[in-house]
Amino acid sequence: MKVNDVLASFVVIFTACFAVSCSPSYNSIKRMQRMEEGVSNPTTKEELEEAIKKYDARALDLVTTEAQIGIWYKILGTRYLDQGLYGKALECFKTALMTYPNNANLYYYIGICAGYMANSVLDYDAQGKNSVEAKRMNYLRLSESAYEQALSIDPKYYRAMYGIGVLYAFELQDESEKAIPYLERFLQVQTRDTNAMFVLARAYYMNYEFEKAGELYDRIIKLNPNAEKVSEAEKNKKAALDALYSN
Repeated sequence: MKVNDVLASFVVIFTACFAVSCSPSYNSIKRMQRMEEGVSNPTTKEELEEAIKKYDARALDLVTTEAQIGIWYKILGTRYLDQGLYGKALECFKTALMTYPNNANLYYYIGICAGYMANSVLDYDAQGKNSVEAKRMNYLRLSESAYEQALSIDPKYYRAMYGIGVLYAFELQDESEKAIPYLERFLQVQTRDTNAMFVLARAYYMNYEFEKAGELYDRIIKLNPNAEKVSEAEKNKKAALDALYSN
């Protein structure tokens, strides 16, 4: 068994333990206080001050435990993501967000998972094509909002820029123009990323900016990443220039 598989199994057991039976609740903390420390219903100033001191320690234990659960759910989600189990990964990241609602990485991962899940929607309930498209669109909008939230937390999060650019260029094609500013910003940082160049060139082409698309394909050709990409760029450049001069 691989090391990652062992770790994933351990995380499942660890997480289930905390989620089902090990995670302390407010009522269980109160019961423990009464049994162990004799704190029940303080009334006097002295009793209240003493109770606060004792409950502070319990509160710290609870916060620490909940924080750890959030971390483990994030780790488990990334293990599922690595294995292509996007539905399970999505649920883990959603749970982790309850602990860490300002974590840009979690929103980025949700964006990835939701994008993949959009392409797995089937008409299980025999509701028809419109129902399937509605469910697919729900996933795509979830992906979009997740990437946007990641970027609102970290405006320089270049992976989220690329993710939302791909989403607009390939999945939400009616809104492909929205991909352009994200991918242009991405390439200001990742100046030699030819994958992003291909996506941006596609967005340019779809929005009739044929000259910009041709220039970007030419840039890919000059970078010469590999023979396959160069060949694809040359073919696409010709299509862009043909479209430019035919208008």
